[in-house]
Amino acid sequence: MTALSLIPSKGGFLRPFSCGCFIREFLEGKGPFGSSVIDPDRGASIEDVRYAYKSALLREYAQDMVAMAMEKGIELSVEEALERIPKRLTKMRSHSFYRYFHHLKMLGWVEPTGEEEKSAMGGMPGARVKKRRRGALIEVPQPRRFYRLTAKGKAASDIEWQDPLQTLYGYPREVRSPKPVKYRHPGSLPRRKKGLSLS
Repeated sequence: MTALSLIPSKGGFLRPFSCGCFIREFLEGKGPFGSSVIDPDRGASIEDVRYAYKSALLREYAQDMVAMAMEKGIELSVEEALERIPKRLTKMRSHSFYRYFHHLKMLGWVEPTGEEEKSAMGGMPGARVKKRRRGALIEVPQPRRFYRLTAKGKAASDIEWQDPLQTLYGYPREVRSPKPVKYRHPGSLPRRKKGLSLS
C-alpha cells in the first residue's frame, strides 16, 4: 500500500470551497464549514457573509497546514496554525467580495429583505445613493442591508454557483484569465527541531 501525499503536486493551496457555494449554504442557514447558523428568512448583511467566509477559509487553511506538518513529522495544532496565517489574506478583499455579491444580485439569486441596521461608519437606515449628473455620489455612509436567497437562487445548480461570472456572462471557462502556476501558501510551518528522528 503506497502512502498518498497530502500536498498537491502543482498549484497547491487552492480555495478549499467555492465562494458562491459558501454564500448559498450560509444564506440557507446551514452554517457551512463551522460558520454561524442564521435565519434564512431574515438573511444576513454582506459584511456578515464576508466575515463568515473569511473565517471559514482561515480554518480550512489551518487544517491544511496541520496536515502538511503531520506529513513532515512536525506537531502543530489548528490554533497554532491559525496564529501563523496572516489575518489579512489577499484572497477576496472587501471590494472584490462586494463586486462578487453584486453579480449574485444581477443573477437574481439574492434579494434585499428590507431590514437595515446602522453601520459602524454611521450609516442610518433609509440612506440611499443620490445620483448626480456626473455619476453616483454617496452622500452618507450606507447602513447594513440584509439579503436572503431567492427561489431562483435556490434552484440554481452547483455548477452555476461555483462560477457565477460564467453563468452571468455565458462565456466558456477557457476564456477566464489563467491562474499562476504556483500558489503561495498562506502561512509558514514551524521548523523541525534538530536531532529529532521521524521513526
